[in-house]
Amino acid sequence: MPATYDRRVFLTSLLGAAAGVAGLSGCAESSAAATAKGASTAPLASEVPAGTSLKISSFQNVQQLQFKLANLPALPFKVSDWLNIGAGPDVINAFRAKSLDLANNAGIPPIQAHFQGFDAKIVAINITRKPNYLFATKPGSDIRTVADFRGRKLAFSQGQAQGVVLLRALKKAGLAYDDVKLVPLTSNQFLTALQSGQVDVAPLGNTQAPAYLQQYASKGARTVTTDVVDLLNLLWAPASVLNDRAKAAAVAAYIPQWAQGQVWQYEHPDVWNEEFYVKTQNLNLDQARAITALANKPLFPPSWAEAVRWEQETADLLAEGGFVKKFDVSSLFDHRFEGIAAKSVAAEYRK
Repeated sequence: MPATYDRRVFLTSLLGAAAGVAGLSGCAESSAAATAKGASTAPLASEVPAGTSLKISSFQNVQQLQFKLANLPALPFKVSDWLNIGAGPDVINAFRAKSLDLANNAGIPPIQAHFQGFDAKIVAINITRKPNYLFATKPGSDIRTVADFRGRKLAFSQGQAQGVVLLRALKKAGLAYDDVKLVPLTSNQFLTALQSGQVDVAPLGNTQAPAYLQQYASKGARTVTTDVVDLLNLLWAPASVLNDRAKAAAVAAYIPQWAQGQVWQYEHPDVWNEEFYVKTQNLNLDQARAITALANKPLFPPSWAEAVRWEQETADLLAEGGFVKKFDVSSLFDHRFEGIAAKSVAAEYRK
């Protein structure tokens, strides 16, 4: 990172009041100890007790639509609220406020939560093998490759998948943090920052790029592709939820449908293009098909060993940049749930 860049200011601006609650100094060590002590080892209940409910994230209502189109059976518990929430920092704040029990995110939010001193665990994993993100340039940019990022202003969200994709891409290109200017933003600010020229480059999801290019390609905006992947698509929950026997059973019952919904979407691209991208995202069919062509085949590993290694590499990469303190990520995984997703899908979707 640039010598004039104050990491303390950066972290404070990004984490806000939530970080203040935890107390950033020394929170990683205290969190690790709390995680080790707070992890439940009680066997999962075989049935969900009557009256159990969960509050579950469903960004852009994807989960409900998957379940409806796939005609999956009714869940054996009540979903008291489906929250249209997806960004990692927002999920962490919702966890803290006890307004959310279970969320779908990438691998970096659990690391960020740990750094803030909040105890939460990963309960299900879907491995992604193809990039979900690419880099978009501001209109009129002369950037063509990641190597051209040197000296440029890059949109960076420390607590989201886009952030780690950027850091991994820089490392692969041989660029140090001091070679670029990281601009702290959250992903929902990236498009506005690009349009206004506040940043030169921002990582965008494959689903966002077509609409951005449609509007700005004629003005000199372009995309830079990379083979850097964000390996983990996961479910996670606060330790307090998982230490509740009834809620833990509900989480275990939800995981198979979470996995099966993704498989159904992958196997029915034409229906999904029409029902989701066209009807709810206002894209045309050509744009929808372009996105679907980049979709990852869902892979639910019976063993989480690779996921733990990748998560450790990610945490170490963040620690190298001074964004978090180094810690052992094994404390982030609740292995009682390991293999549930894999057992719920056909063999071709098990890694």
